[in-house]
Amino acid sequence: MSVIEVKNISKTFKVKLKEKGLKGSLKSIVKPKYKKVQAVKNISFNIEKGEMVAFIGPNGAGKSTTIKMITSILYPDKGKISVLGLNPEKDRKKLAYEIGTVFGQKEQLWTHLTPYDNFKFFGAIYDIPEYQIEKKINELKELFELDEFINTPVRNLSLGQRIRCEIVASLIHEPKILFLDEPTIGLDPVVKENIRTLIKRMNKEYKTTVFLTSHDVSDIEKLCKRVIIINNGQLVLDDTMENLKYHYLNKKIVEAKMKEPVNLDGKDGLTILKDRGYNIKIEVDTTKKSVADAIKLLNPDNIIDINISNIPLENIISSIYKDGDTK
Repeated sequence: MSVIEVKNISKTFKVKLKEKGLKGSLKSIVKPKYKKVQAVKNISFNIEKGEMVAFIGPNGAGKSTTIKMITSILYPDKGKISVLGLNPEKDRKKLAYEIGTVFGQKEQLWTHLTPYDNFKFFGAIYDIPEYQIEKKINELKELFELDEFINTPVRNLSLGQRIRCEIVASLIHEPKILFLDEPTIGLDPVVKENIRTLIKRMNKEYKTTVFLTSHDVSDIEKLCKRVIIINNGQLVLDDTMENLKYHYLNKKIVEAKMKEPVNLDGKDGLTILKDRGYNIKIEVDTTKKSVADAIKLLNPDNIIDINISNIPLENIISSIYKDGDTK
């Protein structure tokens, strides 16, 4: 059953143009000129109940505009959107009771209050009876392991603790769909992994549909089984994580500082991206050669420093967009 149905939606903004300098500023006030920018261009997709879907793309791709239309902050110029059978444009208030949002870079909690007081406050906003709020807080407190700091003012919490509380605050009214925007941004690797584990548990326990946007490849890879990619306002790819991983995420970037230069020309599975003698940067196709084997070719005794990373998500998107891959 589809809980989100997006059909042929488009959104265009009118942007004011301004010439340089004071003269240009005055001119734009007296005789303004505008240009039209199409942020979203005729995109369609459906999300099923209980899915965890990554909705990704580079900055300016149209992600935020699309999410704002789904959550009724903006309305499409054309096309139709249905969320849990509701029209976001006509049923904005009803929809607010059915969805939750967490923005990694924006706080919704009152920092001078404790998490417990915040949860009570959000429960009151959603007209939840007192006994039900307490029951829900206790339930989520246990799931998200908040006992240690639930009565500590939010301003005194670590970023990881705050994010956990932000997610709980969004779940107080039992939303059927949760929108997560960069939920692990700025967190250290251990805390990131904890947050991902909690999100997966939440999805399993409550069957909450998760709509995730993130620039962290690991968030996408570890949480989502499906990926929707948008670029320049257009839908570029809608596929399983398994297929995307096989075709695009099977490559690693290895950067090494060497004691002595090495020659890796012609080595299967390796592409030299940069070779400056003592500094080398290679792309490893892990379907052909493991990262460990690549390091052996560099010779561990010859390595002064090494860094291993994923291919930047923007590069993956650009590659998909360039190839026109819609598998």
